[in-house]
Formats: sequence, structure tokens, C-alpha cells
Amino acid sequence: MDVLPEKLRNRLLELTRAGTPVSAYVYDGAVAAERARELRSALPEWAAVYYAVKANSFPAVVAALAPYVDGFEVASRTELELATSAKPVAEGAVAPVVAAGPAKSVPVLTALVRAGVEAINAESLLELHRISRIATAEGVRAKVALRVNPATIPVTGSLHMGGVPSQFGVAEPDVPGVLRAALQLPALDLVGFHIHAASNNLDAEAHAAYLRWCVEWSIRTARENGIDLRHVDIGGGIGVAFEGEKPFDVARFGELAAQVEVPEGVKVVLEPGRFLVTDCGWYAAEVTDVKASYGESFVVLRGGINHFQLPTSWEIVHNVAVLPVESWPEGCPRPAAEDTRVTVVGELCTPEDTLLRDVKVDRVRAGDLVVFPDAGSYGWEFAMHSFLGHPVAERLLL
Repeated sequence: MDVLPEKLRNRLLELTRAGTPVSAYVYDGAVAAERARELRSALPEWAAVYYAVKANSFPAVVAALAPYVDGFEVASRTELELATSAKPVAEGAVAPVVAAGPAKSVPVLTALVRAGVEAINAESLLELHRISRIATAEGVRAKVALRVNPATIPVTGSLHMGGVPSQFGVAEPDVPGVLRAALQLPALDLVGFHIHAASNNLDAEAHAAYLRWCVEWSIRTARENGIDLRHVDIGGGIGVAFEGEKPFDVARFGELAAQVEVPEGVKVVLEPGRFLVTDCGWYAAEVTDVKASYGESFVVLRGGINHFQLPTSWEIVHNVAVLPVESWPEGCPRPAAEDTRVTVVGELCTPEDTLLRDVKVDRVRAGDLVVFPDAGSYGWEFAMHSFLGHPVAERLLL
């Protein structure tokens, strides 16, 4: 229970008194803001922190982050509207937005061009042609960064997504040809490169080495291909410790990043998502039943992967706290599991709806709340909302 802040416990217990089975995400915007401040203050001036909205698109969380990040990374028109509302700019100014996505439609590209975003991360030669055609029709020049799938990443640590066949970006051997074609297209301003080859990396030294490699690769490739380099986007990938690992060392990362030589006029963009918001959120669900089956105990929730799919999809051991609720108004026997191992499951008609397996609990009863800390990223956004048509989880701000 001590992992749950007192103000969170009080808010959740208030919800239980409303009479509706509780299933909700609760966020603390101040926690996300502090994480953004911590990262931004550790980095040199040439670095910029752009929040990846896909990690948590709750408007109140985005608004809480807006003053403490340099911009946003978006992958849809909905995210674009959210980002530009949270961090508006004067008319004619460049929107502090970079845009990603392997299959941007013409309507999405049109919205990005019209918004005047800082960089559209182009995924292919066809996408570059489409951007150029749209920008020509709009009478503007669109700023573009070419997304690259590097052949190798010569860095140790939890780094991958490069050097393998992928729907993302342009394979490194094809980059010179694509750049030559891009330079011939009207209405494009080719500002640099986007390289996202890291995922959930907890090794600060490896991540700093990856940043260095991205910068040096971009400088060399721009020089060899006649590109006026102003923009290097290294993606996200800073990890979160879920199972007792050592957390990412932000101070050490900043110290090593400061040693990288970045040419004047070049901005290096980092796109953290998970790192900024994971620990600002909790998912809480009411226990609707506690059952025994062939010697195993099951805790059944008003919720499940239709609300919080991440632990199942990513095979994360996402531990929980049990928040006791003393009121039991139903007048029925109250089943419980005490001093035993349980499996936590949801309300869906599939055995896939299992959030946590074989964990020890002191006591859990029907009517108590099971609370998942570190649920602020890829939670509500990543869930199977429509399966069976149950109500979606509420989203609340402390």
C-alpha cells in the first residue's frame, strides 16, 4: 500500500462510494512535469525534448507537460490537434511538432503541411513525393526529415529496431538515392534525419553512445549528399524499470551527451514518451469476484485488457497493490483470498484477459480495488476498448 500516494488512495476510495464499479485511470500531472524538467535540465542547449503523445494522450496530461517540453511528436491528426492546442504558436510561426508514422495518408500529410510543423519524418520516396505535391498546392515549403533504418547500430545495450527488415523508414543502403530524388522535388526543405533504433533502454551510457552515433552519422551523410543539416531526431527509447531493474540514470546521460560535438545550428531532438509519463498514472479496477479453480485462486476485475492491455501484450510483470474497501453493501457472502498466490484476470470472455499471474497477496476480497502503479504510458491508449462493448475506463486527474 505504501506505493500508493495518500491523495490517490483518498480519491479512489471516493470513487467507490459512487455506487458504480470502479475502473479508472488516475494521473498526476505534476509527476509527469517533474520528469520532463529532470530530463530537459540534464541536457545541453542543442538538445530538445519532444513528448511522444502516443504514450498518453489524455489532454490534461499533455497540458501539464506542455510548459516543460520543447514540443510534441505526433502520429495522427487527432494528436496534431491536441499538440497544437497545448502549445500554440503565433500565426506564421513553425509549430513545435515533429510527425511520425509508417503509413501517413494524404489527409494526414495535408494537415501536417498546413500546420507548418517543424519536421515531417518521411518514411519513403513516395511519401516525399506526396508531401511535395501537397506543399506545392498549398504554396509553402514543407520541412522534412528522412527516416532511416540503419544497417547497424555499433552500440551495446538495449538497442534494436535497426538493421532488420522493417516497415519503418528507408534502408540505409537506399538513402543516397532517395536523397538525390528528394533534392529535385519542389516545395521540400530537407532539414535532416530521423533515426529511431532504441526501445525501452535503461542503459544511460549506451543511450548516450547511440545519440553520439546518430549525430555523427547524420553529419557525415548530410555532407556526402549535399544536405544542409539542421535537424537530427534520435527518437525515443529511454526505458522505465518495471521489475526491479536499475532506473535510467538521467544525470549520467546528460553528462555524456554534453560531450558530443554538435555543429552550430543543428538541433538534436529526443522523443521520450514512456519515460515521461509511466509513473504519473495508476490503473485501478474493482474486484468483482474471487474464485478458486482446481487449487488456483483468481481475482476477477471490472476491467482487464479492454482497459489495460500493456502487461499482456508486452509480457511485463506488472505488480499491483490491493486497496482495501471496508464497505460491503451487497448483503451477499464476500469471497476472499488470503496469504496465497493469485492470478488477476479481467471481465472479457477470453483466457487472454490475464493481467498478472501467480503473485502472492496478503488478502484480497470482492469489492476491494486492485491498483497498477506505473500505468501512465501505453495504458488507456493501447487497450481493446470495443471488445464486448463494456464501458471504457474513466480518466481522471488528481
